[in-house]
Amino acid sequence: MPEEKTATHAQRALISLRKRILGGELPGGTRLFEVALAEELGISRTPVRAALSRLAEEALLDRAPGGGFVVRSFAVADVVDTIELRGVLEGTAARLAAERGVPKAMMDVAHDLLRQIDSIFQREAFDMESYSALNATFHRHLAEMSQSDVLCREIERITALPFASPSAFLDDQSHQAALVRTLASAQDQHRAIIDAIANREGFRAESLAREHARAARRNVEFLLSHEAALREGAASLAILSV
Repeated sequence: MPEEKTATHAQRALISLRKRILGGELPGGTRLFEVALAEELGISRTPVRAALSRLAEEALLDRAPGGGFVVRSFAVADVVDTIELRGVLEGTAARLAAERGVPKAMMDVAHDLLRQIDSIFQREAFDMESYSALNATFHRHLAEMSQSDVLCREIERITALPFASPSAFLDDQSHQAALVRTLASAQDQHRAIIDAIANREGFRAESLAREHARAARRNVEFLLSHEAALREGAASLAILSV
């Protein structure tokens, strides 16, 4: 199978499985196997394996001792608290970066990441996979800008929990325009955080980073609430983290 086709199938499998986990079709404790899923989705095992590995990285799945994967159990309150904690930690990282000052090389990397993300919005077709990867890289770099190994370790630990990862997204072509608008707003927040750090505005940098996480928390609360589940198109508009 050509590499591009494999990547497309992997993305389709990833989106499908995320939605089924979020919608409760695959509840906590459900075991997933490559062969069965490949047959169900009508694709080869390679893209299914890639999708399952990605969901394990996002902490939606655990690797089973005897092979395969198991869907993680989670409660809405736990998910919300986890994202809130990520916001606190990233806010602290942004404040420390502003107060301590960031080496030019690190600031150049931050600005380069912003430019790369901006370029995705300029393409004819929005590439969610590229945005997700670059968004995760941006958030890792934001933590590193604090120049605190302790903070970096704690942020890495918290983002390994379900839905806390900045790369945990759902995509849906039927709501692409609304999705892109929301992500463009998130990118504006990214830029404001970096500007505040560059200007050595610690309080502002922290406040912006925490508000950035609160937006993700509100998305999760809406997505996982019973009321949202009853609204047409609610799940397809879900942007879990930003």
